[in-house]
Amino acid sequence: MGHTGRRPNTDLVRVLGVSFGLAASVGGMVGQGILRTPGIVAGAVPDPTIIVLLWLGIGLFCLLDACGTVEIATAVPCAGGPYAFVDRAFGRTAAATIGWADTINAMVAIGFLAVVSAEYLQRLGLMAGQPTGRLAAIVVATFTAVNWTGTRICGASVSVGSFAKRVGLIVLIGLLFGSAAQASPAPVISPGLSIVAFAVAARAVKNTYDGWNLATYFCEEVQAPERNLPRSVFGSILLVTALYTIVNVALLHALTPVQIAASNLPAADAMQARLGGRADLLVSMLAALSVLAITNLYLMSGSRVTFAMARCGVLPAPLTQVSMTGTPRVALLALATPGALLAWSGNYAALVAYSVALLILINSAVSLAALRLRRTEPDLPRPFRTPLYPLPILASLAINAALMAAMIYEDAPHSLSGITIVLAIGCAYWVAGAAQRRRAAARPV
Repeated sequence: MGHTGRRPNTDLVRVLGVSFGLAASVGGMVGQGILRTPGIVAGAVPDPTIIVLLWLGIGLFCLLDACGTVEIATAVPCAGGPYAFVDRAFGRTAAATIGWADTINAMVAIGFLAVVSAEYLQRLGLMAGQPTGRLAAIVVATFTAVNWTGTRICGASVSVGSFAKRVGLIVLIGLLFGSAAQASPAPVISPGLSIVAFAVAARAVKNTYDGWNLATYFCEEVQAPERNLPRSVFGSILLVTALYTIVNVALLHALTPVQIAASNLPAADAMQARLGGRADLLVSMLAALSVLAITNLYLMSGSRVTFAMARCGVLPAPLTQVSMTGTPRVALLALATPGALLAWSGNYAALVAYSVALLILINSAVSLAALRLRRTEPDLPRPFRTPLYPLPILASLAINAALMAAMIYEDAPHSLSGITIVLAIGCAYWVAGAAQRRRAAARPV
């Protein structure tokens, strides 16, 4: 029989609904951070009122930050999230820079989350005899297999994981309010709030909200993206803001800020009197569920970035191949393999510190892309238009710039190194592209 010459499939399948979009953005935000970050925040800001307002305020800031992203995602509903949006507004070199930033961040996040997942599983007594790195690599391999099966099955797994995390947080809130109130709710007397302390607290809270934009990575797979993406992104931010704020109110009901600051897992300490040793078990189970689910989600979303970059020629063409069930399998392996190696080797700690600043860089680039497209393509259909444009986008850019400045002030080596690495990749891509264009121009017609 002769060779049919059939080209490999390179089209994603549009089978995901609004419930998946909500699950992706909620799942992207809710990880172990809400269980550990309250201690960091209370250590920097010991005033209960400021603590609650900070969690509420950063959530409202995320709504501002999301305006530009949702506007451009509904106008340019392409796979890959920030990469695709920046490509449309600024061209291939800027897009390659942001795409590599996002890909590096995803690889590091997968390695880090897999190790944390392994640690919690071993804390629960599962595979305690295995080296943590090996178990972490098994976690990555397991969720790679889930993603391999197809978009429907993987999307369902993301939805189930996100729903379970929401239920877990609601149960946690109920148990915290059911715990005995703090014995001496005396007002906190502090010498004052320094800018550095506030920056530390704000950065910690901001990191806990990161991931609200993950639904936009699936623009070509979500049905009716012009309608469902705004519902998914804004709905998830409002829901998580409410959950995070209530969790902190519940913690402050049970513990003083000093007690919260002294604990690695404040929720477990708050429930200790009521549940005894089971408190640590319950919180460990919720933490394990959270990080396992978000590892699965990062594999799914990150593979869409490598797929989109390959489709534009930034990465090799084989990464554009899509299975009949909708999974870009080669792109998935290209992301999962280094993630698993990072998890196995344990050489991810410094990279995590480098990648923190990348998220602000990525979100700011998308906001700038939304502003630019308003000017260069004013007639582009925009199913969602930013209210009071351009004020929300300008406000988000200003706040992101302030957070970046505070981050650099607090940890200049890691923050600047992460940005420098990505900018160097962008410069190298620009130089290579310029050389290729010169060679093409020099060829005889």
